[in-house]
Amino acid sequence: MMWSFFLQATAIGQNAELSRSSDYFPIGIQLLFAVGLVTVMIAGSQLLGPKRQTSDKLQNFESGIEQFGNARQPMAIKYFLVAILFVLFDVEVIFFYPYAVNFGELGWDGFWAVLMFVGFFLAGFIYIIRKGALHWED
Repeated sequence: MMWSFFLQATAIGQNAELSRSSDYFPIGIQLLFAVGLVTVMIAGSQLLGPKRQTSDKLQNFESGIEQFGNARQPMAIKYFLVAILFVLFDVEVIFFYPYAVNFGELGWDGFWAVLMFVGFFLAGFIYIIRKGALHWED
């Protein structure tokens, strides 16, 4: 019963029929064409491209800066903490967009839900500030 809901070809309430595997044939053809095109492009660049390997070409390139030292030096955990906090608050802003679009339709229930959402993030932000996660000492 539940599978028929997900496999309906037309909207509920109309004369809906289950989708057939032949309905997915164009998608399969497009997928095969995309994989084939990528394979041809990569193989073509390997076969037709120049193969002059000089010492300059075999060196690692890092923004035009000469290499020095070991690349495996430990980094401060604060860097990763700030990166995670950025992603967290960036996702928060993404969740505001649907609310802003549907602001008029949501009414007071939507307002209280978003206020609670902001409250949770504000509580997390206050916790981060009190723990000193954004205070750089180094």
